[in-house]
Parts: sequence; structure tokens; C-alpha cells
Amino acid sequence: MEQLFSDEFISTLIRFFICLCVNWGIIDLLYYRKSHRRDFYFTFMIMTVAIFFLVYFMMGMERGKATMGVGLGLFGIFSIMRYRTDAMPVREMTYLFVIVCLSVIHAMAFEYAELLTVDLISVAAIWVCELKVKVQRTKLIQYDRPELTKPERREELVGDLEARTGLKILKIEVGGIDFLKDAVVLRITFEGEGSSDVDGQFKVRKSQWREM
Repeated sequence: MEQLFSDEFISTLIRFFICLCVNWGIIDLLYYRKSHRRDFYFTFMIMTVAIFFLVYFMMGMERGKATMGVGLGLFGIFSIMRYRTDAMPVREMTYLFVIVCLSVIHAMAFEYAELLTVDLISVAAIWVCELKVKVQRTKLIQYDRPELTKPERREELVGDLEARTGLKILKIEVGGIDFLKDAVVLRITFEGEGSSDVDGQFKVRKSQWREM
């Protein structure tokens, strides 16, 4: 009876399964545990599948056809990819970079010992950083007291925001001020487990932001 899949493709499926498990562990146990962003969870997992098979089939089914140029080219394209609708935060961009990197490596590598070594080093590095580095998140809010955005009233502004939001605020940036509605858009950087608001619901040009 003729074999359904070649040994080469079976080996590829094994590497894909390893890649999927490693990236899922990074996303579910390290990224999602603090961010709770389901949209990026979905994106990272689908990117893992798409990039792995795209790199694999662009290289060719045989090892002799594999070229580093193909892998590095795709790696560069996907690692700098940004979405048109939403601005991706730095932490999410870093995880996207890692996911792309590991997917390309698993699609191109053929030595399981090398793959497992790379996986262990990557997971360990992310785990240590997540454990040691305090999480800082960013949130956009519409504030109803623009008079407190004066530099000399910064402490009063921080106190009012912390009392209302219950967050430990580290930095405040002032965006567009609407004097007709008596409101101002603020971007606050805070420490803790709260969710980040990065959905771009407030349209403020980069040149308008100023730090207090």
C-alpha cells in the first residue's frame, strides 16, 4: 500500500506540532495571563499556523531547495507588519516578533535537538522578563477637567485620576483639548493588571501629545 504522506512531510508535521505547542504556551501562559487581550491571542495563534506553512511551501518540499533568503525575507516582512486600523502596543509587537521568529525557525530547521534548545531558551527568557519586569500599560481616557492639565497642577491631576480609576499612574500625556465640550484626551501609563485601551477610539495626532 502506497504511503499517504512522505517522510519529509511527516517530519514537517511533527515540527509544526512542536511549534504550535511552544507558541501556544508562550501566548496562553505568559502573554494572556497578564494582558487578557483575546484579539491578540487569536491573531498570534493564526499567525503561527499561516507563517509556518507559508515559509515551508515557499522553501519547497525538499531540504535542498531551502534558502535562508526566503526565511529572512518573510521574517522581515512579518516582523515589521502593523495593522491599518489599530496601533499595536510595544509589548504586543514584541510577542508578534517572537511568534514570527519561532514559526520561521520551526519551518526551516531539521534538527529536533536544535529546535528544542531554541524553544527552551526563548521560553525561559520571556518567563524571566515577565517575572522580573513590572508591567506598565497604557490607556486612553476622556477627562472632564482640562484645567488640571496645567504643568503646575500635575499632582492634583494625578491624585484625581488615581482616585477615579483606582490605578497607580506613572506617566500622563495630554492630547487634544475640546473647549466646547470642556474635555481633554489623556494617555495614562499605569502599573498593574488592568487592561490597555488601544482601540484608537480617540483620534489624536502624534504631534499633539505632550508629557506632563
